[in-house]
Amino acid sequence: MADPALLVHTRTTDYRHESIPAGIAALRAFGGFAVHAREDPAALEEPLDRYAAVVFLSTSGDVLTPAGRERLAAYVEGGGGFVGVHAAACTEYGWPYYGELLGARFAGHPPVQPGRALVEDHDHPATRHLPPVWEVTDEWYDFRTSPRPSARVLLSADESSYDGGAMGDDHPLAWCRTQGEGRVFYTALGHTVEAWDDPLFLAHLRGGITWAAGR
Repeated sequence: MADPALLVHTRTTDYRHESIPAGIAALRAFGGFAVHAREDPAALEEPLDRYAAVVFLSTSGDVLTPAGRERLAAYVEGGGGFVGVHAAACTEYGWPYYGELLGARFAGHPPVQPGRALVEDHDHPATRHLPPVWEVTDEWYDFRTSPRPSARVLLSADESSYDGGAMGDDHPLAWCRTQGEGRVFYTALGHTVEAWDDPLFLAHLRGGITWAAGR
């Protein structure tokens, strides 16, 4: 039996993360999934039903055509999985549905630095392996609003542990939610190339993908 397939979309029309190739390589190394990495927006115009999940890996700016938007929305509403990694929150600002789908939109960030991520919910494949307080170096994203009203928050930032946080006491970093019949997982981590060699981050992301894919 063939492995379930992931469509990993990496198109950028704004800032491009140098960690994208490392991310693709790490996803391919997971095993258990056939990874189809695509930059062409036409990839989202094709039927998506053969994919267990669509992963936006540090996409940025407007990356979809109108037909691609329709395909992605129909896919998720019909039960498909969607995973956003890091700059996926800086994507498709002109498409209101995408903001609803993801749960929150990027607002800004301080410089890359070490800090503490706090596990809010250990009963999820993306977090059950993590320590309650996770020391991590990353680009700590702030969001325009908290996704908490529509999402199950899994991981949050301890703003007292680094400089420049702007959300205060409610600062989610990773969450999951449902959209129609589909499952959505997002993590704000994954900025640095080094993150993609971190066993804790990789297990975190693999757990989120596995959950979104319904596996």
